[in-house]
Amino acid sequence: MDSGPSQSADPGAAALPAGSEVTLPVGLTTVSSGVSPLSETPAIPEKLLRELSSRADLGISGLCELEFAEVLLSAGAKSNFGALSETSPGEAQRAAFLRSLHLQDLALAHGCARGKEAAWERFVDRFRAPLREAAIAITRSTSDGEDLADSLFSELFGLTERDGRRWSPFTTYSGRGSLMGWLRATLAQRQVDRHRSSRRETELAGDEIAASASAPEPEPETLAHLGRALSGTLRTLAPEDRFLLTAYFLDGRTLLDLARVLRVHEATISRRIRRLTGDLHRQLLKKLEAGGMSRRAAEEALGTDPRDLTVNLRNLLQTSPESPFLQQAGQDRA
Repeated sequence: MDSGPSQSADPGAAALPAGSEVTLPVGLTTVSSGVSPLSETPAIPEKLLRELSSRADLGISGLCELEFAEVLLSAGAKSNFGALSETSPGEAQRAAFLRSLHLQDLALAHGCARGKEAAWERFVDRFRAPLREAAIAITRSTSDGEDLADSLFSELFGLTERDGRRWSPFTTYSGRGSLMGWLRATLAQRQVDRHRSSRRETELAGDEIAASASAPEPEPETLAHLGRALSGTLRTLAPEDRFLLTAYFLDGRTLLDLARVLRVHEATISRRIRRLTGDLHRQLLKKLEAGGMSRRAAEEALGTDPRDLTVNLRNLLQTSPESPFLQQAGQDRA
């Protein structure tokens, strides 16, 4: 459960008239929250919402009271506010259920899901070390544990997409257990998923090798066209963007490594890498289509194995040694 009532109210919380009840207007949900508007939700009395918001300490999550009300009602609706599925919970039942939630953890998780910077800073400071320790304990390996933890961090930061939209597992956290317990369970499930995936890949290795051997080789003209588009696009990148792409994709540096070099939070690095790759994809498509390719042909060309290209990606991404940014990065890593 949360650590107790906070004595400070969130200065950014939306003001509510005294004695009012909070219901959700259609369209309040943000894209990043992953929560759908609820058509039949009970109201939260204003006094109760104030109490729950104070205990959640909304200032550390970046959520306003209306956003937190949405999160609370969604969490309650998932389990019928703790009542049996065939019964309708009364006001006292709903209030008791909401008070039983881990309110600070709930607000923090959904603040992160909505991309609130204050929430990310608090989450990284509070959970980064325990999360890595838990991952190492699950995998019984320091390197595998760190890799598992980094992978989950990437998911939590919203590097994955569902139906073309940024998605974070945080949206599934309902506050009934502690956030650390939920993180441990999520790590354990990801480890099971990895094990199953690895076993399937081993079983299918022979089929995959045969399939790859029979796959058609890319046309030389397509490779040349793609190489020119890639070279032209990468040369236009800013030095810091080139460094991020090189360090993350070619050198295998983790989000935490890059965050330390650039002196920002891991969430910031995650968002920048996602933005960079999205921008590169769009620019390459535009260049390939401008060169005479159809949209479908351009999309297929972008699926080419980089090893088939004669372009040296590292040389293209390498920034001049005279770059002040790279000099600073080197000093930070030393």
